[in-house]
Amino acid sequence: MKTLSTDAASVEPAGGPGTRARLQVAAWLLACCALVFTMVVVGGVTRLTHSGLSIVEWQPILGTLPPVSEAQWLETFDKYKLTPEYRKVNRGMSLDAFKSIFWWEYFHRLLGRMIGVVFLLPLVWFWWRDRIDRPLALKLAGIFVLGGLQGAMGWYMVKSGLVDDPRVSQYRLTAHLSLALAIYAAMLWTALGLRYRDPVAANAPPLRRFAWIITAVVAYLAVTGGFVAGIRAGFAYNTFPLMNGHWVPPEIFMLEPWYLNFFNNMATVQFDHRLGAWLLALLVPWFWLRARREAPTARANLAINLLLGMLALQIALGIAALLLAVPIPLAAAHQGGAVLLLTAALLVNHALR
Repeated sequence: MKTLSTDAASVEPAGGPGTRARLQVAAWLLACCALVFTMVVVGGVTRLTHSGLSIVEWQPILGTLPPVSEAQWLETFDKYKLTPEYRKVNRGMSLDAFKSIFWWEYFHRLLGRMIGVVFLLPLVWFWWRDRIDRPLALKLAGIFVLGGLQGAMGWYMVKSGLVDDPRVSQYRLTAHLSLALAIYAAMLWTALGLRYRDPVAANAPPLRRFAWIITAVVAYLAVTGGFVAGIRAGFAYNTFPLMNGHWVPPEIFMLEPWYLNFFNNMATVQFDHRLGAWLLALLVPWFWLRARREAPTARANLAINLLLGMLALQIALGIAALLLAVPIPLAAAHQGGAVLLLTAALLVNHALR
């Protein structure tokens, strides 16, 4: 029986038994990562175009098919007309205008279903053909369960905007984004473990600890970005590097109790997001200089260079989106850049493992 595991102790010589199966599973997981990346970007566009509340029902199976006839479109539109978003924001919207926002949310949900199928069917096939061992199969099954929870979280998020306030909860939106990134990270890390079998470099431990600190800050940046998107804080303080003439805006603790400012106050939420970016702008170049002196492996060096370049691009996208008051193409690119920055950080960590 051919089995494979992500355990580094089960290293096989190149071309030995299990190598081909391991690479096949890794390629499949990387393809799933690409789909999740696309899902995150489409989700960002769905939010930016205010399309996320256009479908008011959650039908995992029946909802796969969109309206086709005029009668079906009118029925779907009539359901939307009952929502607070239509009554308070889009009253008088035409059917054609409704279709334009419907399709973004539809494709977002369709991508979610596609990811589920693309993940589950090969998983069953690999297990049936003895291409993966039981521990790895259980790990992958756990990722699939997280995917199901992600779908439920998406609907839980949408429901928050169908009651009174025509916008989704920033808490649920951030949880939805964070769970997507966690699923992406789990698949990527597992794929890297199957793809590479590098020895641990003798001088890696100090760099490895530093790399995990950077990864934690990247995660912090993504979470605070979720709150920025959730309360639309990017439309305020559209200046850089100062926030309307201040390094620290005076209204940063204007809400009571004080802790609500970190989730509901545009000044505080945007300041927190900027703080994460400034911290990375200091840590990553410092890390890059240390890595050059301590001479890691060639793969680690490539990943570290990629991390530095990706951070520069992501900061540039964030500044441009802020100064131009969040145009959709730049904002969507910035959201996709967050996934790529996380990817670069994980590549560094894995190369230094």
